[in-house]
Amino acid sequence: MRKQVNNGEIAAGLTFSVFLWGANNTGVKYLVRYWPPIATGSSRLLAAGLILLALLRWTMFFGIRKAPMSADVEKALWWRGGLSLAVYIIIFNWALKLTALSHVALYLGAAPVWALLWEERPAKSWKSAQRYTAAALAFSGVLVLFLPMLRNGRPANLLGEVMGMACGVLWTNYGMQCRYLGRELSGPEVSAHTFLRAGLLLAPLAAVEFFAVRGAIPFGLKLIGVQMFCIVGGGVVAFVLWTNALKQWKTSQVYLFNNLIPLSNMMWANVCLNEPITATFWMSMLLIAAGVVLGQANWQLVLGARWLPFD
Repeated sequence: MRKQVNNGEIAAGLTFSVFLWGANNTGVKYLVRYWPPIATGSSRLLAAGLILLALLRWTMFFGIRKAPMSADVEKALWWRGGLSLAVYIIIFNWALKLTALSHVALYLGAAPVWALLWEERPAKSWKSAQRYTAAALAFSGVLVLFLPMLRNGRPANLLGEVMGMACGVLWTNYGMQCRYLGRELSGPEVSAHTFLRAGLLLAPLAAVEFFAVRGAIPFGLKLIGVQMFCIVGGGVVAFVLWTNALKQWKTSQVYLFNNLIPLSNMMWANVCLNEPITATFWMSMLLIAAGVVLGQANWQLVLGARWLPFD
């Protein structure tokens, strides 16, 4: 008998994940000031993956272990989960190095709309019109944030903004891959195996980064402490809650909580890194949030079926 889904617990877990990711992303922004971005991500993923695998192997914290994985699942973990996460981490960490954390977080906030579009092709229906109007609103919010940088930003900042926009799509792709893997694996298993594989895929690039860095790389207690939090809080705890939700809910439903990520990131970045909050940020966030709400709301219940002529 299938266990009944506790939507309240899933929503609470996702909200806590968003809170942890705000702190985690602020930590990563701080770390990439001093450490190579890809090496920072690779070491974090490797450590978090090994911790999760150890918990899965030697404890009952995540329940009973399943039978050994098939060759198809092993392959999918490498080239669907691990590779998609590795590409995301490269772009995300470099985006944080080159531009403001609050901007990258806003671009991630549009991910629920990209997930909605991913799940359904265009059609002559109210649902399709609703989703594509939502996408237009969210994209207009992205443009509000990006266009001033295009006119006035430095090349490095502009590259960071482009990478930030790519993060939203790459994050959506990783979520879709996690949902696919969740057919055979639990949330903790998906996190553990994709983390480890992504870290291993990034390791050669991380080694190149280390050799390319000129001068000594600092390893103070503060930097190590921040990385440890990112491994445990932003890696193990947050991703377990997130991948478990993806197993229970649709990707677009889970990604609705991405709308809270900009607020969480903005709060942490403002307090810990003194990043300013601009009027452009609020306008962009309003448009992206409107797009997410429009895309997720059940307007048939709100307006009634007779107002929806295309269904």
